[in-house]
Amino acid sequence: MGVIRSCWLLVGESFNKAKMKKAKELILLGLVVLATTAAAAAEPTLHDVQKILASKKFVDLTHSFEPGIPRWPGFPDEKRETAYWYEKGKGSLGTGFFTEIFTLVGQWGTHVDPPAHFIKGLRTVDQIGLKEMILPLVVIDVHGEAEKNPDYTLTMERIKKWETANGRVPAGAFVAMRTDWSKRWPDAAAMENKDSAGVSHYPGWSMPALKYLYEECKITASGHETTDTDPGVATSKEDYSLETYILKTDHYQIELLTNLDQVPESGALIIATFPKPKGGSGFPARVFAICPP
Repeated sequence: MGVIRSCWLLVGESFNKAKMKKAKELILLGLVVLATTAAAAAEPTLHDVQKILASKKFVDLTHSFEPGIPRWPGFPDEKRETAYWYEKGKGSLGTGFFTEIFTLVGQWGTHVDPPAHFIKGLRTVDQIGLKEMILPLVVIDVHGEAEKNPDYTLTMERIKKWETANGRVPAGAFVAMRTDWSKRWPDAAAMENKDSAGVSHYPGWSMPALKYLYEECKITASGHETTDTDPGVATSKEDYSLETYILKTDHYQIELLTNLDQVPESGALIIATFPKPKGGSGFPARVFAICPP
């Protein structure tokens, strides 16, 4: 109010001097200052935001990794070596503290696939922007369909059903497909679900669904509980066209998510984080959701 009162005093002086144009400018300036001050006062600080988030429900969407876990069949198993141990006799390099040497492929456990994983010249892990790591989370629950049909692929009808209940898939979202396939972890044979002919049967995405989500809804990233974007019947024929599509459009994905059954279909945030290897092809990720309590 002090700003407005000062403006009116100046306006009065301006009127006495017949400077109408200057008076209008001063009134406008005072209102802008007042509005800016009020807006700044209303916006919560980042500390306030942290307190709000800390009061919510946190859900870990990441598997713990170790040697022997389910993986793409062309990848070698993880190897670990204890380099240093507290006492003598166990560390290969010395004693006094605990340090391990990990040898594993980038696509290990719950992991990130950057565009360069499939497409030469596109972004590597270290080039994924920080703002792409905290996103609105959309969970499309098809675990009932996958239970009845392990070859299920996400349909446009199911996405439209989600939108009928929750509104349009928001731009910039992370869309996760819940199949409950992660409940088979860490049984690699159950995850692959091969028949007598050696063909895998596990659910996947579909091209119409992915094109709608990425091209029309403008989502940022997607993820799933299986080892692959493409369904098992396709990967058994070396068909990875769906994963190629996502990465070719310069988006990243997260594979081998878990605990999606503990997250609402709408209203949560996802935090997808991972180390920053220079020029990296992929890396184990730590992914979690922040949900309404």
